[in-house]
Amino acid sequence: MRRKTFDAILTAGGLVLAVVLLVSGGLLTWGHTFVGDQVRTQLAAQKIFFPPAGPALADPAIKPYLTKYAGQQLLTGTQAEAYADHFIAVHVKAISGGKTYAELGGAQNALKAQIADAKKAGTSTTALDEQLTTLTQTRETVFKGETLRGLLLNAYAFGTMGRIAGIAAVASFVGAGLMLLLSLLGMLHLRKVAPDVELKVPGWHPEATAV
Repeated sequence: MRRKTFDAILTAGGLVLAVVLLVSGGLLTWGHTFVGDQVRTQLAAQKIFFPPAGPALADPAIKPYLTKYAGQQLLTGTQAEAYADHFIAVHVKAISGGKTYAELGGAQNALKAQIADAKKAGTSTTALDEQLTTLTQTRETVFKGETLRGLLLNAYAFGTMGRIAGIAAVASFVGAGLMLLLSLLGMLHLRKVAPDVELKVPGWHPEATAV
């Protein structure tokens, strides 16, 4: 193969790859912007604010993570993750005694069984009814807290994907710029190569190959 042909193929390949990287970078930038805008819009609509600095943030399980956001409106995926894991989760755990929604359901069913047995035996169920009411309210609170926490963590996940898309977009644009530069250098070199110069590869001697 002639050196000029080889250089032309590499140059054309570099230009094609640069175009692909530019298109990819553009799409990734759009994805980054779209996801970021959607996360911010959805979170802003909830009108959630971090508590101001003070007693609400005094808990050692909360203070190190939320102090920097004190008084701010929750608008980003990172803020959503902090609020979900270091505010809602802490309070839900305190309310439920560390039990999950499902575990509370098991306790609720056990109480209902005790009430049914007490009624069959003709004994008072007042105390058990009060326990069931309290447990039911606790379980409903845990459900609401965990639901909100899950929604906020979804926002965090999408926000993280948006950031990754932004990083990938920058990498694509840098790669495209590099390939364009190499292709331009290839074009310059292509003009300097004589048409009849053969490509020389160390260790390869096509003239010695048997026909």
